[in-house]
Amino acid sequence: MSDYPAEYEFDLILRDGAVCRFRPIKASDAPDLLDLFHRTGAESRYFRFFRMKDELTPDELAYFSTVDYQERMAFGAFLEGELIGIGRYDRAQDEEGVAEVAFLVADTHQGRGVGTALLQLLGSYARAHSVSSFRAFVLPENLQMMRVFRTSGYEMHRTLEEGVYTVDFPTAHSPDAWAAEEEREKRAVAASVLPVFYPKSVAVIGASRDPTSIGGRLFRNLVASGFTGVAYPINPSAESVNSVRAYPSVLDVPGPIDLAFIVVPADRVVEAATQCAEKDVRGLVVISAGFSEVAGGDQLEEKLLDVVRSAGMRMVGPNCMGVLNTDPSVRLDGTFAPVFPPRGNVAMSSQSGALGIAILDYARSNNIGISMFISVGNKADISGNDLLLAWEDDPATDVILLYLESFGNPRRFARLARRIARKKPIVAVKSGRTVAGSRAASSHTGALASLDVAVDALFHQAGVIRTSTLEELFDVTQLLANQPIPAGPRVAVVTNAGGPGILAADALESNGLTLPELSDRLQHRLREVLAPEASARNPVDLIASAGPAEFRHCLEVLLASDEIDAVMAIYIPTTPEGARPIADAIREAAGRATSDRTLLAVFMQTEDAAGWFADAGIPTYLFPEAAAQALSRAVRHGEWLREPAGDVPTFPDSDEKAARKVVESSLARLGKEGGWMEPAEVETLLGAYGIRLPHARVATSVDEAVAAAGEIGGPVALKVIAPSALHKSDLGGVLLDLEGAEQVAAGFDRVTSVVDDPEGVLVQEMVPGGHEVLIGVTEDPSFGPILVFGLGGVFVELLKDVALRIHPLTDVEAARMVSEIRSARILEGYRGSPPGDVAAVEEALLRVSALVQAVPELVEMDLNPVKVLPPGQGVRVVDARIRLRPVRPGWTPELRDIPSLAGHLNR
Repeated sequence: MSDYPAEYEFDLILRDGAVCRFRPIKASDAPDLLDLFHRTGAESRYFRFFRMKDELTPDELAYFSTVDYQERMAFGAFLEGELIGIGRYDRAQDEEGVAEVAFLVADTHQGRGVGTALLQLLGSYARAHSVSSFRAFVLPENLQMMRVFRTSGYEMHRTLEEGVYTVDFPTAHSPDAWAAEEEREKRAVAASVLPVFYPKSVAVIGASRDPTSIGGRLFRNLVASGFTGVAYPINPSAESVNSVRAYPSVLDVPGPIDLAFIVVPADRVVEAATQCAEKDVRGLVVISAGFSEVAGGDQLEEKLLDVVRSAGMRMVGPNCMGVLNTDPSVRLDGTFAPVFPPRGNVAMSSQSGALGIAILDYARSNNIGISMFISVGNKADISGNDLLLAWEDDPATDVILLYLESFGNPRRFARLARRIARKKPIVAVKSGRTVAGSRAASSHTGALASLDVAVDALFHQAGVIRTSTLEELFDVTQLLANQPIPAGPRVAVVTNAGGPGILAADALESNGLTLPELSDRLQHRLREVLAPEASARNPVDLIASAGPAEFRHCLEVLLASDEIDAVMAIYIPTTPEGARPIADAIREAAGRATSDRTLLAVFMQTEDAAGWFADAGIPTYLFPEAAAQALSRAVRHGEWLREPAGDVPTFPDSDEKAARKVVESSLARLGKEGGWMEPAEVETLLGAYGIRLPHARVATSVDEAVAAAGEIGGPVALKVIAPSALHKSDLGGVLLDLEGAEQVAAGFDRVTSVVDDPEGVLVQEMVPGGHEVLIGVTEDPSFGPILVFGLGGVFVELLKDVALRIHPLTDVEAARMVSEIRSARILEGYRGSPPGDVAAVEEALLRVSALVQAVPELVEMDLNPVKVLPPGQGVRVVDARIRLRPVRPGWTPELRDIPSLAGHLNR
């Protein structure tokens, strides 16, 4: 029997939002399994056993509760400690790769997604244990089980014989199966999180009469905001708080409680949460600090989380500022902040409570409407990824803002954001841009990939708009929340002063936007109301004497023109009373526009003009540089939206079995710490995925080197093999174009003399010509595998002309990686130089990504240089180094990629 696979223990969300523990069955679960059998109705037992059955014999119970985790596997679903469902497979003895599956779910819990989750877990485990196909025997009347199979997205084949359906389907994921799992994940997480924002009854544990305390401020905000539900202050030392009757504990509250805020000292939080669990509270917001953010607080946070998970609750925090919802149907102000923002279409998550207060104040003063706000604190349970899913289909939310200090599950964030950003813009500030980006690395790839570069790569792939400051965050947000995304980079500037127009032009062009010269016809229309000395070119300079009529006419003409994509209206005050009429003219022009052109205003005055434009949906800025930067980010997002999403290709000629075999043998040699593969092992591993290397031999003596060169034929390269020779060319450990026994013998002595620990040399076929590039992989502890592409050879770290992406790589992203480096034109044949096989470079990147998917032990790879031959001749990897590190037992690629298994509760 194999060891118990603890890595397959998951807390997953059911269809109705309840949290359920799924784990492999143990022999000690026999009493729970028997109890499940007795709680299951006669019809369900008949569907499972194909006969009326009132009892399990001791032998049957022992059989069902004992598995070997190889040939026989079973998962149980436990809700609040009670076994509510079980799914199992037994490998067929007469058909290789086939296993029979069966399920039993308690009647009272059917329809909640338990069977679907069990099937998903079994499929993941089966794929990792060489089970390629499932078979189920289902009675025609068992519509519920057939629905589970059908809605799972697997490609089913059904046959009916003697009144029983035989259902066969592969365990491999189809696109439909992926889509079905993602849809289930979205609905389940939304069902679990949204009750935090839409409670009908709320308790504040720690509500205080002291108006300066956090508990006092929070309860006062809750009442003052006009919360539409019932609010219960919990305070054992007071009869009332804010004229509302208080209760000693939640257990004394006569009615149900949907959401509880906990504002008590850290050492009393677990007790309060336990009482909430007993009261069947659905959600917690733990304001209290003193958990994992302080030394020694990790264990206390784990105890708190265990209470939350065991009760099937969801929790915000601990160490957070709270939540709010401006929807008139709830008007929930569950924060201790002194401000309540205006209602709007922007949802925001902040990891910092202190910054959250500033954010809400900024939103109110700049008329940025908020739909929901949440301070996630330590993210022990509810995280930014959960909120993305909750807000994905929220009709009140059009833009999502994130202030991030750390990622819980970057891979999951990338998968979710890539999908959601195509529906709603996601704008993020990620702090820590300068932290730990220069960690020691033993390869070119590791030296080039820093933490912040990984964040940039992640956001770029996912379509997330990254800003450097909170001010920039709100600058771009007010544009996205109120205006259409620009259709392109063409901008027209209308101004009453030449200087600001020049500043705007410089700022727009430096941010990658263009100011096209307007056609004669369009300039003629603009001049209809302009003074003779005004300019109708772009920028359109109305001059200082221009009034509302000139602004209104020019904006109406430009907003109707197909020569531009966006219009920036700039006004600098010329008289104390002139600003408001100009603002009204801009509003009128916007109201009459029938096109989807983007309009933004720059009012260069100390008086706040944001309020004049708020109800017209026109974003307003104090200076043109901020407006240009915001517009640039919106334009780039529009370009991302118009690009195809791309696919992650598979390669039928790859040999995963051969790859696994060489990896396992290499790790057996390297030991538990891992290390660098031998040249022959590297060649075998790369060859399994169609990545070609020149012919080569390892030689440990002069005679072997001369013989190897003779076998290869023609000129050869010699490369020293030594543990200390990480960058061989830097040490003089590489010699090229050696031919003949005399040169090879002399070369052997020379390259081995540059190190103190020579183990031999690699004698390699010379690959003449071609351009040199680098393809690499490095394992980031937060983001997982990062793929690197750039100019190769000895100058890679000097020039740092590289592109990075988070694994896995799509075909579109591979093409972008090749085209976006500054030296990309060299591969295209710059100034008469021979072009390279760009298509082969892109394929090589995708094959490396496929290799990384199959070999989670791969933590570092340098293919440098890679010779890019002329079009149609492919690429050849001239030098390759791969470092392996063992992964935890039983870990499989499926666990890091599948929706909900990689999931929100198992970050």
